[in-house]
Amino acid sequence: MSFKTIRDWLQQTIYKIINPAVHGMIKVGITPNFVTTTGLLGNIAAACVLVYAGLYSADDDYSLVGWAGGIILLSGLFDMMDGQVARIGNMKSTFGALYDSVLDRYSELITFFGICSYLIMHHHIGGFIIAFAALIGSLMVSYVRARAEGLDIECKVGLMQRPERVVLTSLGALCCGIYAHFSGETQAASAFDPIWILIVPLLFVAIFANITAFARVRHCYKVMKNMENN
Repeated sequence: MSFKTIRDWLQQTIYKIINPAVHGMIKVGITPNFVTTTGLLGNIAAACVLVYAGLYSADDDYSLVGWAGGIILLSGLFDMMDGQVARIGNMKSTFGALYDSVLDRYSELITFFGICSYLIMHHHIGGFIIAFAALIGSLMVSYVRARAEGLDIECKVGLMQRPERVVLTSLGALCCGIYAHFSGETQAASAFDPIWILIVPLLFVAIFANITAFARVRHCYKVMKNMENN
């Protein structure tokens, strides 16, 4: 079973879970753009939580990191709901697609801003560099696709697309907070720093998002060469 098959199955499963909420939104008149905006506000809230944690929480207190992860995960569901509201409610529009893409980029950049701020304020320099590399890769994956589609080239290849990035980032932060909470007093005596539960998924994002960006450039190169030869 390929990764794409697993990804599509998971996506359809999530759609089945959220569709009752989607139908409820449509009934009360909620628009796709409203759902998209709500997702952005959720990511802004998560970033604010992370900045606050960086400024005021103790170095061994990861509870707010966990809360931020939960908010990011919930906001990611809104990112899936807006498309479903548009499709099921027959409210698709060209501007809506543009609005969704723009706010997705804002959401991701704001989320990484919060993570980078937290890591740098708690002196996790290596983690900050990894998070910043993940930010660059995430931005470039989206940029290459947008630029390719502007040249009439379909470009959806690669592993680390937005849903994967959101899941890895949010679950990393959420599990960091949960582990730190349940490890309790033993954490102080342990050499393991729970922040690595967040940093390791970010490392995966940093590596594979940048690989995906270059894979998309390579894909576009091959498509253009074929167009020139035909």
